[in-house]
Amino acid sequence: MYGRGHQPERVRLLGGLPAVSAARRIGALVALAAAAGLAGGCEGDKADLPTPPTPGQGRSNAVTAPGGAAATSARAPASAAAPAAQAAPRLLCAGQSPRPAPSAGGLTAVAAQGEEAPPASIGFGVGKWVWVNFWAAWCKPCLEEMPRLLGWQQKLRASGVLIDLAFISIDDDERQLSRFLEAQPGNGVRASYWLPDGPHRAGWLRALGVKEATELPIHAIASPSGQVTCVIQGAVEDSDYPTIAALLGAKKQ
Repeated sequence: MYGRGHQPERVRLLGGLPAVSAARRIGALVALAAAAGLAGGCEGDKADLPTPPTPGQGRSNAVTAPGGAAATSARAPASAAAPAAQAAPRLLCAGQSPRPAPSAGGLTAVAAQGEEAPPASIGFGVGKWVWVNFWAAWCKPCLEEMPRLLGWQQKLRASGVLIDLAFISIDDDERQLSRFLEAQPGNGVRASYWLPDGPHRAGWLRALGVKEATELPIHAIASPSGQVTCVIQGAVEDSDYPTIAALLGAKKQ
């Protein structure tokens, strides 16, 4: 797909040329390639690459939502990938003012066969924390962090925090979501809400103070009283857990 991926194929084709003419043709091809690079740049490569994260996201992995559907039945990894080096904790949620939890509606509860579907609506303000994760089946950082989120939920509950985890898919087609959920293992994400494009999705993002043409994943943490106290754009990392645990008042173990 990318430019460099074609280089081995060109080398193999050149390997079959006569020794004298090969050298001349190689020189000509190099000159042509250089001229083409100056004229056209890397636009072909850029078209296939996700938009890079905004500067404010620091280390977080994030991808921009594409305009069209991308069918997939990929599975989330069994465990979150360990970072190459332990990073310094980020100041997540710093300076954010509480805001009412979204009430835009428009959610469809979807579950894999044999799994219990989520409630018709997310229970904000019912005496427990609610962690909402906006994701999509085509979003690699979203899938990579799913085991981490599930593990954190168990860890927080063991630390005395009443917390629910609600996944909201923004896939273009509900069938994409269904295929993904069916492909997950028993201890993976096998139930999620679906929020299609339209006024309801726009209302959710607007209530969270997030731009509609945004990057995934998005996290919103609502307090037991129903106030969103933290919005995070980009994937969370292992080094973020102490900050999250302190925000939610988890007991130290």
